[in-house]
Amino acid sequence: MDLVFVHGWNVTNTDTYGQLPQVLEKLSDSDSKLSVHHIHLGRYISFDDEVRLDDIARAFDDARLSLLANKPFAAITHSTGAPVMRQWLQMFFSGSDIKTCPLTHLIMLAPANHGSALAQLGKSRVGRIKSFFAGVEPGEAVLDWLELGSTQQLQLNLDWLREFKLGEGPWPFVLTGETIDDKFYDYLNSYTGESGSDGVVRVAAANLNFTYVKLKESAESCNGFDARCVVKLSQSQYVTPQHKVAFEVIKKASHSGKEQGIMTSVTAKNTKSKPQVQRILQCLNTRNAEQYRQLSTLMATASESGHRKQFRGSMLVVRVSDDLGNPIEDFDIVLLSGADFLPSKFKKGFMLDKQKNIKNKHVVSFYLDAKKLAKVDNGQLGLRIEPRPDNGMCYYRSAEFHSEPKQISLLLQPDQTSIIDIVLTRQRHPNLFSLVNTESGGDFTALNIS
Repeated sequence: MDLVFVHGWNVTNTDTYGQLPQVLEKLSDSDSKLSVHHIHLGRYISFDDEVRLDDIARAFDDARLSLLANKPFAAITHSTGAPVMRQWLQMFFSGSDIKTCPLTHLIMLAPANHGSALAQLGKSRVGRIKSFFAGVEPGEAVLDWLELGSTQQLQLNLDWLREFKLGEGPWPFVLTGETIDDKFYDYLNSYTGESGSDGVVRVAAANLNFTYVKLKESAESCNGFDARCVVKLSQSQYVTPQHKVAFEVIKKASHSGKEQGIMTSVTAKNTKSKPQVQRILQCLNTRNAEQYRQLSTLMATASESGHRKQFRGSMLVVRVSDDLGNPIEDFDIVLLSGADFLPSKFKKGFMLDKQKNIKNKHVVSFYLDAKKLAKVDNGQLGLRIEPRPDNGMCYYRSAEFHSEPKQISLLLQPDQTSIIDIVLTRQRHPNLFSLVNTESGGDFTALNIS
C-alpha cells in the first residue's frame, strides 16, 4: 500500500506531520497485517490569496498522476487536507466514476469538513495566532471556503450526502479531538478555547454524519408566537447519509501541538498512549463493508465512553433564499421551542455562538448546547424568519416552522451539523406590471402600492 499524507491549512513545512508517518510504517510491518510500501508527504501552497480549494485539488491530481499514475493509495489528512481530498473526489470521480477511483482509504484527522469558526476572524487576525500558523497569514480564498456556511463548502457537503455509498470509492473515517491545549489558547480569541472543539475545529464541524432539511412556504397562519399572521413553513426534504461515516472523538487530542496534537504529538516512544495510532492501523486494514461496519460501531462506542466531557455541541447552518434561487441577505432568525413555540423557553445558555457568513450573507450558523436542546418542552423546535424587504413592489413575508412533537432529535444531533434551506416565495405587488389601453395611458410613477 502507498500512503499519502495531506496537511492542513496554511502549513509551511512537512514537519507538521510529526513522526506519525514513520510510526505507521514501522507498526504496519510488526503489529498489523498492513504493509506500507511507500509514504508520500504532501506539500501544497494554501497561503497565496489566489489559491482556491479546487486549485489545490487539481494540483494534487497532477502530483498523484506524476508519482503514482493510477496505482491504489490510501490518504491520511489533517484539518483542511480532508476537504482538499473530498474536493478532488468530487471533481475527478463523481457519479459512476467513483468505481475507478484509486483512493482506497480516506482517514481524516481533525477535519474541517464544515469549516472553522476561526475563519471569520480574517486572514490578519488568524495569522497572528502563531501557535497554529507560525505567523503566516492564511490565504484568503481558502479561508473563505473555511468560513462557516460558505457556499462552496455547503455544495461539497451536499454532494457528499447524495453520492456517498458504502463500498463504492474509498472507505472514509473521521477522527477528531475535543481537548483544548492551554499552550495554544489565545486570550484575544475565545474560539481557541471553545467547548466541544479541539481549539480550531468543532467536533460537530468535523463529523460527516449530518442532516439536510429544506423548508418551503405552504400556507398562511395566524398563530405565530406574537399573534401575527405569518406564512407556515413545511418540510419538503429531509436527507441523512445513506450510510454512517465511521466517526470517533479521540481521547486527549487537540488540533495541533507536540503534546496533544492529534497528529503532531505522535512519536515512536508514545504510541501505546495514543489511541489514534492503533485506530488508524485498524482503518487501513479495513477491506470490506462488514469490517467497516464493525469498526464504525467500535469507534462510536469509544466516542460514547466515559472519557467524553459533559458538553456536546450541535451546529445549525441556515440558508435563506427565494423561490427564484436568489439569496435573501437581510433577515432575522428567532429560534422557538416547546408546544407553544416561544423564543423564551430555551434553557439559559443553550446558544453558544452565532455567525453570519461575511461573503455569503444569506447564511447564518448557530452553535448550540445539545444537552440543553434535548430538554426543550415536548421535544419541539421551531424558528421564525423575518426577511427584508417586507413591503413594497417586491417583498417577502415572515414565516415560521414548527416541528412535530419529539422531533428535535431528528433535526439536531449531538456532535453533528444540520443544514436547513429556507425557501421563501418572492411576492410581487399586483401593480408591478399591467396592460392598459391607449386611453388609460399616462404617468404611472405614483401608483398606489399600499
